[in-house]
Amino acid sequence: MGKVTGFLEIDRQEQKYQPAADRIRHFREFTVPLPTQEVERQAARCMDCGIPFCHGPTGCPVNNQIPDWNDLVFSGDWEEAARNLHSTNNFPEFTGRICPAPCEEACTLNLEDIPVSIKTVEQAIADRAFKSGWIKPEPAAHKTGKTVAIIGAGPAGMAAAQQLARAGHTVHVYEREPKAGGLLRYGIPDFKMEKHYIDRRVEQMEGEGVTFHYGCEVGKDMTMQELRERHDATLICAGAERPRDPNLPGMDLKGAMYAMPYLVQQNRRVGGEPAGREEPVWAGGKHVVVVGGGDTASDCVGTAFRQGALSVTQMDIRPMPPAKEDKMAFWPYWPTKFRTSTSQAEGAEREFSAATLEVVGNEDGEVVGVKCARVDEARKPLAGTEFILKADLVLAAIGFSGPEMNTYIKEAGDDLELDARTNVKADTDSYATSMEGVFAAGDVRKGQSLVVWAIREGRQAARSIDEYLTGSSNLPR
Repeated sequence: MGKVTGFLEIDRQEQKYQPAADRIRHFREFTVPLPTQEVERQAARCMDCGIPFCHGPTGCPVNNQIPDWNDLVFSGDWEEAARNLHSTNNFPEFTGRICPAPCEEACTLNLEDIPVSIKTVEQAIADRAFKSGWIKPEPAAHKTGKTVAIIGAGPAGMAAAQQLARAGHTVHVYEREPKAGGLLRYGIPDFKMEKHYIDRRVEQMEGEGVTFHYGCEVGKDMTMQELRERHDATLICAGAERPRDPNLPGMDLKGAMYAMPYLVQQNRRVGGEPAGREEPVWAGGKHVVVVGGGDTASDCVGTAFRQGALSVTQMDIRPMPPAKEDKMAFWPYWPTKFRTSTSQAEGAEREFSAATLEVVGNEDGEVVGVKCARVDEARKPLAGTEFILKADLVLAAIGFSGPEMNTYIKEAGDDLELDARTNVKADTDSYATSMEGVFAAGDVRKGQSLVVWAIREGRQAARSIDEYLTGSSNLPR
């Protein structure tokens, strides 16, 4: 719980950022970490709140024991804090950087808008653990003789692979891309999380016996049937990358595209990989309109500014949320309130209660604008409120509909049951699908969600697979 009176004596402090004018000139991370002494002071603010909602189901999907490692950091026992943190979270350096921190919204001190800086402390613990050499491969002492195939090397697949390897199983991860990480590597920009953090975790996992097979797409390069014949169990963690169709006239114009290919292309550039088969897209010198109000849209905003966009406008059909939530109505749950991301703070114009009606093009088939209109409470366009925004590049970022269908799902046919949203159907107890020996976890099962949820599902699915293969399991849920 930290220092008994810490929350009364110490003000909340967060990591600082490089000025926007400086950070938009590069794709590196731009946070300025707090000094060790200040991190310990922030951990001391954790109070004796009785019921710590921060690490319950409302606050932390992986159930991080937040008060425990706050107390350990306050006491200076960073190594034990790292052990505690890793007991619930395989990759805290990921979540410490990109998780939106529902734990802080659930913090009792958030009733006064001064929650403990949990995310900052978590990142500091993870970074110090690596710097101090405490993070090493933990290979199993004994092998079970069972083999597991994991489809997809995103955070769910990586978490499951590490847990299963440590339980003594032989784990093979089949990944479509040239490197591991999934959208953690190819979707989230480097200015939010640099990719060497993924590389060192892969190195650790290889030291634990995990084998990665890159450039292998199950359903195309290898059949699902072949995979099942080679292994005793299969876990699908292939993500949910099929974009939601905005149904916008003009999306076929040159200069209009979905957000994810745009982000992936830039991440490949930064990572020194070939950009892919798509035509290169660059926002430099252009007026950019991003359709959507979520995290992916925000990532497009920050990327466009770094590429030299003249202007970036973000369209959100939802009304502008209140600046401050009603604590008694929402706490400890995640509230809807006005938030400004670091990318939006770099100069984006934001249009609320505005529907995007059409992408406008010229005679050459190139984007020249976006036709919009104000909406009523039912989000229906209001007649007479139409307006056109100048645009040279339009990016649709309104979410995802589910997993790609023309792969292992098409091959499996009716044998692999899908839910009403076309996700692979599996419950959160066994994570078993309708196919014998086949399990599913992460976005492919749950739908588009946070990295921390992917890690949780990968860990829980690993326990279920361990039980399926051996009859029991010591892995945590």
